[in-house]
Amino acid sequence: MARKKKKQLKIPAIIGGFLLILVGFVFSLVSLTDPVDNTDPFVQQEDEDMTKQEFIERLQPHAEELQEGYGILPSIIIGQAILESNWGSSQLAHEYNNLFGVKAEGEQDKVSLETKEYVNQQWVTIEGDFRVYHSWEESMDDHTMLFVNGVDWDPQKYEEVLTAQDYQQAAEALQEAGYATDPDYSNKVKNVIENYQLDQYD
Repeated sequence: MARKKKKQLKIPAIIGGFLLILVGFVFSLVSLTDPVDNTDPFVQQEDEDMTKQEFIERLQPHAEELQEGYGILPSIIIGQAILESNWGSSQLAHEYNNLFGVKAEGEQDKVSLETKEYVNQQWVTIEGDFRVYHSWEESMDDHTMLFVNGVDWDPQKYEEVLTAQDYQQAAEALQEAGYATDPDYSNKVKNVIENYQLDQYD
């Protein structure tokens, strides 16, 4: 009788061992098929499929906060963001949260990408180092502080952008201060503001 019991006990032990192996195999398959996320968890990636209106509404609240704090018109912030980032869909905006094409200096977090600039009356493609931000809000903050603090050699460089009474004056001030190399930049800013009634947020 004792021998018979020992033989019966071996069967459930074999089945149990087989089940453990099977479970381990299934888990290994799941781990292999699970995509690995290599993105920086500290950098917030925005949805590049948002509509134009969603893009405007995404930036509007923080743009209005910056107006309250520093006087910059929300229409200018949003209008420039639309032009510089192609509604947030550019690689620089989507992957690196840089809405305004702000260049990097010194030891700042940066990425090297191709860009077009207007030089000697023609468009040329160059490689530039651009700032990397953790969010669109951080990019908007830096953009506003450029207007507030100016540049090392001219702290008042963008003062007229901040003191402008309306978006037309602000756009002209951007052009005169040399914000962009595009000779038609002020008109492009004004056109996008007018086409999407962005001045309603001012």
